[in-house]
Amino acid sequence: MTDASIPSASVPDGAPSGRSSSLLTLDGRVRRRNAAERRFRMYGIGAVAIGLIFLALLLVAIFRNGGPAFTQTFITMPIELVEAKLDKSGNRDLDEIKKVSTFGYKPLVIDGLSGLLTRNEIDNPLKKKKDLEKLVSASAVGQIRDHVVANPDQIGQTVEFRLLASSRVDGYFKGRVSRESLARDKNLDAAHLDIADALLARGALDRAFNWNFILGADASESRPEQAGIGVSMLGSFFMMLVVLALALPIGVATSIYLEEFAPQNRWTDLIEVNISNLAAVPSIVFGILGLAVFIQFAELPQSAPLVGGLVLTLMTLPTIIISTRASLKAVPPSIRDAALGVGASKMQSVFHHVLPLAMPGILTGTIIGLAQALGETAPLLLIGMVGYIASNPPDGIASGFLDPNSAMPAQIYEWAKRADPAYYERAWGGIIILLLFLMSMNIIAILLRRRFERRW
Repeated sequence: MTDASIPSASVPDGAPSGRSSSLLTLDGRVRRRNAAERRFRMYGIGAVAIGLIFLALLLVAIFRNGGPAFTQTFITMPIELVEAKLDKSGNRDLDEIKKVSTFGYKPLVIDGLSGLLTRNEIDNPLKKKKDLEKLVSASAVGQIRDHVVANPDQIGQTVEFRLLASSRVDGYFKGRVSRESLARDKNLDAAHLDIADALLARGALDRAFNWNFILGADASESRPEQAGIGVSMLGSFFMMLVVLALALPIGVATSIYLEEFAPQNRWTDLIEVNISNLAAVPSIVFGILGLAVFIQFAELPQSAPLVGGLVLTLMTLPTIIISTRASLKAVPPSIRDAALGVGASKMQSVFHHVLPLAMPGILTGTIIGLAQALGETAPLLLIGMVGYIASNPPDGIASGFLDPNSAMPAQIYEWAKRADPAYYERAWGGIIILLLFLMSMNIIAILLRRRFERRW
């Protein structure tokens, strides 16, 4: 009876008597509670929406500022490898050819640019012929020299080269440099941009995908167009191998002992308090510890990924231990009791029953710790990984761990503090690659977690 009236005799003590109410009628207090629930739901939706808006703005800013770093402007031109300048003896002795410094190749680049303008019927408005070299990167002479050393038989011939344009010319075609801003720039002027526009119209200048940014090494401040993050990616990779090989087994073993086997006394309480405190210690403190212990005391090589990995391992261990203990604690006690009830030992119940159930949470905590370590810069500052420019990729596994190198966050920091705007652009591009690394790690963690969940 949904519309039945409630007799006054059945009304609880303290309630108004002599009134009838329907079960479908909401009183004032219920309406207020429902309104408060709706408001709270709207607050939650609004908070999520604001978070998504800020995330979208951040991603747009990152890809808008970093996207141009993945393309680069090139100038294609033939250059005559004059035998009188590169091999005066004419015997093609490689040792004699190597004695020609990069300064000896500058006239070849200038003559090549002048000839390129002549062949394309482009007027040269510059006062001096040598000012043409400002159109190409300072790395052009090194590129030509490396080619001649690798192919000495081509001396005396005219070879076509695809050279990097200078950072100002590249910035002009990317919208980073304008003709108005060149009024305060001593490296380039409007006449150079006129030549660049003419070369673009003739097809001698083009903009293409910059593989060297992904696969190459860092460069000096005078050659930002040549800088790449590839060698730093290898440095981060070897560091993460050290962290994974040390932090995961040590952290999981510590968590299992503290949660399943350790007696509850003042010593274990002291250990747990210190682990919680270490998780809140600033990362630069771990860098100071690594500098004092691993470099000054143990005399391990400075700027090596091995040292960086050891420092990041110390920083990651508390995160892995805390998350692993939480995962072990979340396993129902009935699992342990059932295993012990059928005759399993304490170790068998932990490793055969509890640990597989806790494995998804352990993997999640490990990936969170690795992702935090991958983005750390402060500890790397103190062990010297930010001040070293690795020009070549490591030669073998041992070289990857022991040779001086940098890391992606340290490389991004180094680019961000340099004055040339081209390095600012590359800093944003490095952030994009770092985000791709983090996304890959999270995807791997999700796949592994799903696999363990299905297996159990």
